[in-house]
Amino acid sequence: MSTAPPVVVDGLTKRYGARTVVDGVSFEIARGETFALLGPNGAGKSTTVEMLEGFRSPTSGTARVLGVDPRRGDGDWRSRIGVVLQSTGQAGALTVREILTHFARVFPHARDVDETIAAVGLTEHARRRVSKLSGGQQRRVDVALGIIGRPEVLFLDEPTTGFDPQARRDFWQLIRQVASDGTTILLTTHYLEEAEQLADRAGIIAGGRLLALDRVDAIGGAEARTPIVRWSDASGRHEVRTTEPAAVVRSLGGEPAGLEVVRPSLEDVYLELIGSTEPEEAAA
Repeated sequence: MSTAPPVVVDGLTKRYGARTVVDGVSFEIARGETFALLGPNGAGKSTTVEMLEGFRSPTSGTARVLGVDPRRGDGDWRSRIGVVLQSTGQAGALTVREILTHFARVFPHARDVDETIAAVGLTEHARRRVSKLSGGQQRRVDVALGIIGRPEVLFLDEPTTGFDPQARRDFWQLIRQVASDGTTILLTTHYLEEAEQLADRAGIIAGGRLLALDRVDAIGGAEARTPIVRWSDASGRHEVRTTEPAAVVRSLGGEPAGLEVVRPSLEDVYLELIGSTEPEEAAA
């Protein structure tokens, strides 16, 4: 098995006329790693993923998935990747088991159909037509189709849209199992908790540009992860960012109103990074 990273992106750019949607994005994803690409709507996430899947061609820069330029991927290459798009046009007249059985025949080392149905929580709906399922259940069918072929690289574009909280957590467990089998995963999601739960590393993109790239627990740098102490007194609300929050609390002499010590989460770092781009994006 090759030791080269399964996903390599170098200076990837996509323009539509004068509008630049993806602007010189570069990153690599290691074998067996789960990588989250995060950003607001219109940031360039889905366009980046679609270029890696071979559905769009870059204006400039390069992308290689399993050592292949996605634009030139043949049937053998496609049998080694899995794709869960934001929306799909499934064969609604087929039952859940029928559509998965059909897709399983395409792959040389497919998962067991009934095991896959169970993994996405659809066993009791296996004989129902896909068109008769709820939106969340249809989304589970999308995920099942993405993993049925035991892909080496799995693209998950907003996979838990429409899931209730329990279904989302069940999905997280499924993806952890897929990752433990050695699958390399590229995830886009608007749920920052989902990225914290599943991803080893993350990239934050806005306006087509990659703003930060690091381990999920380190992205944004040490300063962005520095704890914040907040409290209120007669003069108003106060906030101090400090590496020694306990010392600050002791110096307050008791417990003032509204006292809280916050250790910035991925969501806090994300919002700070995205917020710092807003004036520039508005000017553009």
